Amino acid sequence: MEMQQATAILSKEQMRALPAFQNLSAENILVIQTLEQCMAIQTELHAIAVFGFDTESKPTFKVGEKSTGPHLIQLSTYEKAYLFQVKPDILNFLKPILENEHQLKVGFGLKNDVSSFRRKGIEPKSLIELSKSFSSFGYNAQVGVQTAIALIFQRYFAKSKKISTSNWSVKQLTPQQINYAAADAYAALLIYQHLYHQQLLPPQIRQQIARILQGSADKA
Repeated sequence: MEMQQATAILSKEQMRALPAFQNLSAENILVIQTLEQCMAIQTELHAIAVFGFDTESKPTFKVGEKSTGPHLIQLSTYEKAYLFQVKPDILNFLKPILENEHQLKVGFGLKNDVSSFRRKGIEPKSLIELSKSFSSFGYNAQVGVQTAIALIFQRYFAKSKKISTSNWSVKQLTPQQINYAAADAYAALLIYQHLYHQQLLPPQIRQQIARILQGSADKA
């Protein structure tokens, strides 16, 4: 039975007054820069049924300029976040995971991510868009990760435009970029877990997830 949690619309001021969201600790955020690093975690990645998922791209500012992203791909479990700095060999390594229909990738604003991957010859499968899953909280329009964290966990998820529009194609990411990128994917996973176990996801998404997870169980 679906739980009803009608909630007053939260203002930015109300969200900022909440306690801060607790991200993964720095030692549990892995920045992957080489194929050797990828191979070292291959077995554990292929065993994961559900990832929190996001990407980052170097912003474009000129009229007509096309993005060459994604430049960073984030996958998160409940214990670790994996930040992959995109190069051809790393993208080839990730392709089987991104295209694996038996591994869920949950996140917010994934439509643009799909377009970016298609330009690189990758067709992501089993993406679960969470932004329209909050009607039971009184939100019929799309909801972002910041509002979702406030609604579900009563925590403030800080979003910095300065960091979000920074250069994600640099060789060495800053600690602020690393924390920001990991938090986006990790938060999406926590949100999914709550909505799924409380049966708050829309019926069509629940059905989609059931098919994917059943296929994963059959494969195992």
